[in-house]
Amino acid sequence: MKPTLEVLRPGPYTLIQDRGRPGLAEIGVGPSGAADRAAYELANRLVGNAGGVAALELTLGGLEVTATGSDLWVALTGAAAPMYIDGRLVGAYSVELVRDGARLAVGVPQRGLRSYLAVRGGIDVPAVLGSRSFDSMAQIGPPPLRDGDTLVIGSEVADDPVVDQAPPPPVHEETVLRVVRGPRDSHIVDADRLVGTTWTVSQQSDRIGIRLEGPPLSPADHSAAHLPSEGAWRGAVQVPPSGQPTILLADRPVTGGYPVVAVIVDADTDRAAQVRPGESVRFVWWDPSAPNRPTR
Repeated sequence: MKPTLEVLRPGPYTLIQDRGRPGLAEIGVGPSGAADRAAYELANRLVGNAGGVAALELTLGGLEVTATGSDLWVALTGAAAPMYIDGRLVGAYSVELVRDGARLAVGVPQRGLRSYLAVRGGIDVPAVLGSRSFDSMAQIGPPPLRDGDTLVIGSEVADDPVVDQAPPPPVHEETVLRVVRGPRDSHIVDADRLVGTTWTVSQQSDRIGIRLEGPPLSPADHSAAHLPSEGAWRGAVQVPPSGQPTILLADRPVTGGYPVVAVIVDADTDRAAQVRPGESVRFVWWDPSAPNRPTR
């Protein structure tokens, strides 16, 4: 009998995620996968999991589970939520032992939006199109966790854990995202106002994309609001007819027809995935030929 996690409380929105299902755009399926890829990968490395093993993505914490059938090693990364094992506070970004029968609870992080809980061996659920990720756009993969769910723990390990703790990423008072121009910035009259504005993250944001609120950007002409569809990618900043930019994230559609005024540097898309509704975001132009400094 394999060990399990018995779900007592799933939290606001807890998903099973892995590296996603890239390469299926031709059949209309996006890549999906962990919204904050760096945090997901780190959680798995901390517990010695093999690459691409499924973990849990928690939005604003709230998860409560019981270990059953075996002791389990776990690690929590991403948004640094308080974690408790049988009521004892333990640290995020550390490798922790959950004894058989013990209860693990994750609170609400003070900063950030998404936390990643990796269990040594991985979450063992059937793969759909080669991935165990839930895609909220296509509605495929294992559904969001519910009360009473049983999560079977697999045996996909690579090595023994080599450290018992990792340094958390630095905390920034303001989220500043580096962007490169275009490819459709010429279809927006005032594209430079993207970097001259402090935008507010809308409540209408999710894993598909982040809607921003601020002074609207204007199309260069009426036809610019709807261009021929082209491939959509993580970090693209689209400008719909409302003029309010949208940042595409993990569960984005395969194609889109709104002008893409800029694209976020890939390394910064993980940071974008941690911004909460109501918080502010700024952009800076980035020169790919001089990767150590933004343009002015």
